[in-house]
Amino acid sequence: MSAPSRRGLLKVGLGAAALLALGGGLATLLQPALQATLKQGRLTAEARRLVGALAEAVLQGSLPAGEAALQRQVDAFETTVGKLPAAARAELAQLLGLLLSAAGRALLTGQRAPLHELDLATRQALLQGMRVSRLALRQQAYFALRDLNAASFFAEPHSWAALAYPGPRAL
Repeated sequence: MSAPSRRGLLKVGLGAAALLALGGGLATLLQPALQATLKQGRLTAEARRLVGALAEAVLQGSLPAGEAALQRQVDAFETTVGKLPAAARAELAQLLGLLLSAAGRALLTGQRAPLHELDLATRQALLQGMRVSRLALRQQAYFALRDLNAASFFAEPHSWAALAYPGPRAL
């Protein structure tokens, strides 16, 4: 086996430098969005809009119609997230940050437009694509978003009537 040529080593070095620059540039693009999801345990306005768009898609058929019901669900989501351990909240903030940035959204969902600007059927199709993806990361993101929305919705007493659940019994 012959030794690598000088030209070959230079090509490898330039390729590695370009890859590092691309990764650093992507990290720089994503960083503001990653930090802009949770402030003192509260969702930012952008994150609330995103969570609302996701809740409509995940809870369609269960979530009552109207802006008040949607905002109540976003509040419930925020309350549920506030009860998570700090590490889980940090991971969720990263996921929401990815979905808030065009680059992260494109990588995770294949869609560059903000999710709240998409119609319900498109949002549901994007989530379905994440659910059946061959990439475990996309599946994990889907299940986290679905489970948090479902848990926060069904934990609220106002949603129990739709399930014909009378609530917990008095002891």
